[in-house]
Amino acid sequence: MAAVHPNSVIYLQKNPFTRLSLEEIKKIKDLGPDQPDLQIQQQASDRGRSYTRSFTRACYEKRRWLAGCDVSNSLFCFPCLLFQSVGTEVLWTTTGVRDLKHLSDKCKRHESSRSHIDNSMKLTFLGRVSIAEQLDEGYRIGIRRHNEEVTKNRHILSRIIDCVKFCGAFELALRGHDESESSDNPGIFRGLVDFVASLDGALKEHLDSATVFKGTSKTIQNELLDCMLSVTREEIIKEVQTSSFLSIQADETTDIATQSQLVLVLRYIDDKNNVQERFFEFIPLQSATAESIATALKERLASILPKDQKSKLICQAYDGASVMRGATAGVQRKIQDVYPNAHYIHCYAHQLNLIMQQATSHISKTRIFFSNIGGFASFFSKSPKRTCFLDKVVAHRLPRSSNIRWNFHSRAINTVFEHREDLIHCFESIQDSDDFDPNTVREAGVLAMLLEDEDFKFFLELYHHIMPHVDFLYAKLQKKNIDSVHIKVSIQQFQQEIQKIRNSLHSIGEQSSGSRPTKRRRALSSEDRERIAAEVCDTILGHTRERFSFTDHLVCATLLQGDRFDEYKDTFPEDALSSTMKAYPMLSGSKLKTELSLIYSKEEFRACRGAVDLFQLFMENNLEEVFSETVTLLKVIITTPMTTAEAERCFSTLKRIKNFLRNTMTQERLNALALLSMEKRLVTEMTDFNQRVVEKFAGQKERRAKFMFK
Repeated sequence: MAAVHPNSVIYLQKNPFTRLSLEEIKKIKDLGPDQPDLQIQQQASDRGRSYTRSFTRACYEKRRWLAGCDVSNSLFCFPCLLFQSVGTEVLWTTTGVRDLKHLSDKCKRHESSRSHIDNSMKLTFLGRVSIAEQLDEGYRIGIRRHNEEVTKNRHILSRIIDCVKFCGAFELALRGHDESESSDNPGIFRGLVDFVASLDGALKEHLDSATVFKGTSKTIQNELLDCMLSVTREEIIKEVQTSSFLSIQADETTDIATQSQLVLVLRYIDDKNNVQERFFEFIPLQSATAESIATALKERLASILPKDQKSKLICQAYDGASVMRGATAGVQRKIQDVYPNAHYIHCYAHQLNLIMQQATSHISKTRIFFSNIGGFASFFSKSPKRTCFLDKVVAHRLPRSSNIRWNFHSRAINTVFEHREDLIHCFESIQDSDDFDPNTVREAGVLAMLLEDEDFKFFLELYHHIMPHVDFLYAKLQKKNIDSVHIKVSIQQFQQEIQKIRNSLHSIGEQSSGSRPTKRRRALSSEDRERIAAEVCDTILGHTRERFSFTDHLVCATLLQGDRFDEYKDTFPEDALSSTMKAYPMLSGSKLKTELSLIYSKEEFRACRGAVDLFQLFMENNLEEVFSETVTLLKVIITTPMTTAEAERCFSTLKRIKNFLRNTMTQERLNALALLSMEKRLVTEMTDFNQRVVEKFAGQKERRAKFMFK
């Protein structure tokens, strides 16, 4: 890898000018802007004639302030990159300019901006004060003392930032009820600051003697949180803009203060080839209509993706609410009108939930069965005395069932199935005991009879066989690095397992009728039980095929399904390829077909379980250039989320942060605390996080405390 020069764009973006020593600053000024040859080529046409517009070094000769980056193949403003005064355009310092057609106009507009003129003037006068330094000993002493004070203030502020980060990461309250000096319980944040001060002499001295800036007030906390939020978002936006594709997940809920909150989650592949799902923001909504949700999402996306990167948004994933999925007036349609490649995904975890609801609520016998299952946990939860008796006899608690969390249904069914005899003994013991009231005795008798009912036992065993496969698929859908190829295979396995259960219903009926004799005479015949059980399995299979059918843009997943490579080797999937090209026009069809044909013929590729495995194989063996179109397709597949599980996890964090005792916090404080909690790993990996927060804090306004070096 070539050495990075100190005047290069990459070096200056990673090492802000204000952090460098005087010698480094002078060296960068002497070197001037880095101006490498850029590989920018753009296709254009004029009056029916097509031509290619390419970058030439004449651009540097016309404007000496231009700097180039041969990594991103973009042009930057050298003075603005160095000083970045208030109002400096991000386009010329972070994103870079690649549009050669409008380059001249953009340069003229930038040259006339106040920020560019101010930055250019600072660069011109940079270093001339050194003469005064050499002549005036008092001036040099003053500069040294000022910088020593700045170093001390930055160290103290960095320790306070660490305390705020800790409270945010573990979702702890920053404010205490009484934060006075004489308080015995000033709150977690003040207690943490005092603890750090006991280990850091400089911070302790500052807290004891500070009169101008102490750093622990509510105002300073909010300003630091704003700076942390800004720095973290800038890092996320930087990762998004350097990634190949982007997907969004969005969902809506109501917080403790009855404020409607829309969560926005970004999914992309970072520069280390890892799949990331980043929380970006909670957006307050005045109304949960399609228009208001779409407007809020478009405003946020405009701040994340520049206009020339609209094609990078390839997917939008929501739940199945009509407001979100509407094909003509829903949120997904309104977003796709602006971002044409943003295909819609109905969360597969929600769809699995809908499938099981169809199989359990639309068939009367199964609906009754699940109502009865919920009755066991309800019986014991009504009094501590009953629960204590359950612990004594059965030694196992009964989990409550839930209509939206199917793992709770599964746990309830498995517990009753495995401890059925113990539960019967428990209920009979309650009936024989003199310690319980008549209502408890009566309910225990009914539940004991239910556990011996043939119909109940049959459906208990049936769902004891079905629910583990539902749980297994549901768990896969919750993973962050899941992709459509892997999901396709998992769904096929799920269908095969349900079909096996469908084919073995007779043996289930025989097993369930071989235990204790029933006390209930009116029961279904074995033929009726098998008929209802077959209806349950058929409902699950039918809805699975319908809801999980990979059509339109998801057909691309079948192209990279390892278990079908042998079939594709003989008969190439032309229909799937044409559908993929229609959905993602950025791909080259002929080259992709050639690459896929080669992949289908090689044995070593067939062992890959999903798109992520195949992508990692290509990247680890430096095959991204050889299989460029396949790698692009893999990035599309991996970036496409199959669920909105991350959005649901964000809601759990929201309920912990904005709780009953903290229901009046501002939206900015909520977003900052949520980001520190959910993206704590990103914050930890940013080694210069504290320095960047300090610089933003110092640049917010004129402060009495000194934080800027001279």
